[in-house]
Amino acid sequence: MQSTTFRADAVLFDMDGTLTDSIAAVEAAWGAVAIDLGLDPETVIAATHGKRAIDNLSFYRPEIKPHEMDAAVEAFERSILDFADSFKKFTERRASCSESSESGSGESTPALSPTSAFSRSGSLSTPTSPTDPTTGARRPSFATRLSDMLASALPEDSVLSVFDESTDDKLADEKRADADIEAAWETEADAVDHSIRILPGVKDMIECIPDGRYAIATSGARTYAYGAMTRVGITPPPVTITADDKRLKAGKPAPDPFLLAASCLGFDAKRCVVFEDSPSGIRAGVASGATVIAVCTSHERSKIEGCGAHFIVEDMRRVRCRTEGEGAGMQLVFTVEF
Repeated sequence: MQSTTFRADAVLFDMDGTLTDSIAAVEAAWGAVAIDLGLDPETVIAATHGKRAIDNLSFYRPEIKPHEMDAAVEAFERSILDFADSFKKFTERRASCSESSESGSGESTPALSPTSAFSRSGSLSTPTSPTDPTTGARRPSFATRLSDMLASALPEDSVLSVFDESTDDKLADEKRADADIEAAWETEADAVDHSIRILPGVKDMIECIPDGRYAIATSGARTYAYGAMTRVGITPPPVTITADDKRLKAGKPAPDPFLLAASCLGFDAKRCVVFEDSPSGIRAGVASGATVIAVCTSHERSKIEGCGAHFIVEDMRRVRCRTEGEGAGMQLVFTVEF
């Protein structure tokens, strides 16, 4: 394994996919938007990753008026946190119901697998690129589960003949199918673990960097960004640039978020290190002039190799940081293994 060492003044972190893994909750939230609009969830999820909710909502929901957008973004990002918390609430309700059943009948209720619902095709456990930092296992794709779940929610005889049924009967069947899909969606949302996790190496990296020498620049708005970080024990630093910061003229892949973060810290972006995971974020970091370290925590290496990152590592455990000097002359010394 090769390694290289270089110096910098400060660090600019992306959040989602770099510090935290909330991709399951984010996918669930965008999947819900897709279903509401009658679009393919997997396509919408792929198109929205790493971009600001305001930009994505402006594209997919053009009917939202400018003066309504802030409220729409906050509502959407609260839905991400709701999905993140839903599994814990679901398991607590299940445990409560099980205890009630046992106390009432003396018989135990068999525990259901969180992914037992809508598993006709067995695809609920299909692995994708995001990993569970506690086990190293691949986390299942919500988009794939959702597509199969929706298919299984429809009755097998739902293809109707215009000669066999009246228009009223077909409309009634369509309404029942819609209700089945909605019920299936709610069950899937509750029964799958969308909880937010801290990614490998993040805690150690943050602890190595002195206060005032790092910032966060995220495509998430304040509600979601602060909610995600506090759920995994990360204290948002004083310089946390969120997507709803009115000083921003553009979001990633424009360099604006990283340039603003560096300026607020009092450093030139060219003397900063950017940690990123998404293609749009990597391009933003490169455009800012910073040294970009890309982590393969949400995308396969092949998906981010052509984005211009100076280094690509599996996760933050491949990067070490120490300080050299004191006061204003202090430098951060990075060693990257690749």
